Amino acid sequence: MKLIKKLLEKKLLTITIIGFIFSAWAISYFIFQNYYQDNPIASASQEKTNFDLSANESPIRLKIPVINVDSIIEYVGIDKDGTMGVPQGPSNVAWYNLGPRPGEVGSAVIAGHSGWKDGIPAAFDNLYKVSIGDKIYVEDNLGVTNTFIVRAMKTYNPNEDAFIVFNSSDNKAHLNLITCSGLWDKIEKDHSSRLVIFTDKE
Repeated sequence: MKLIKKLLEKKLLTITIIGFIFSAWAISYFIFQNYYQDNPIASASQEKTNFDLSANESPIRLKIPVINVDSIIEYVGIDKDGTMGVPQGPSNVAWYNLGPRPGEVGSAVIAGHSGWKDGIPAAFDNLYKVSIGDKIYVEDNLGVTNTFIVRAMKTYNPNEDAFIVFNSSDNKAHLNLITCSGLWDKIEKDHSSRLVIFTDKE
């Protein structure tokens, strides 16, 4: 009898846990459904992300001839601290894969390192040298190359609102490049500013 009782108790516990998980899922589902229904921009972004994940075209190389950049593109999302991820090493760059692909409508974003430790060369060491009108190229895995033309450059404080870097409303394709700039803060272990290069698809 004790054995049967224990089995029944375990079965009841299992059913309770499953019910709790299902309830939590249902609540989350309706919360997010309401959120996206009430926020058309967020809804469009979510649908876009789902579409992107199943698409065939994937960016693989970034080329900036004027500063001799020819880098492999990694894919990153959002880190635990809520910021965009960065490439694992100094020579590669990283595409923010929760946004549009380079060449799609919207603002695609690619980040790269500069000022790597011990003087090791990094992909975006000379990004500050690009000028308005310079061309930047992104090649995908199907061999298609999208060309972008530099439109503007801006330096941001790390805590400054950079909404415009990740968003656009003109229904055109953009590519924005980000790297660290300014002085190195030994205490914060971070640079004092961020350099953003804004480009438009040719």
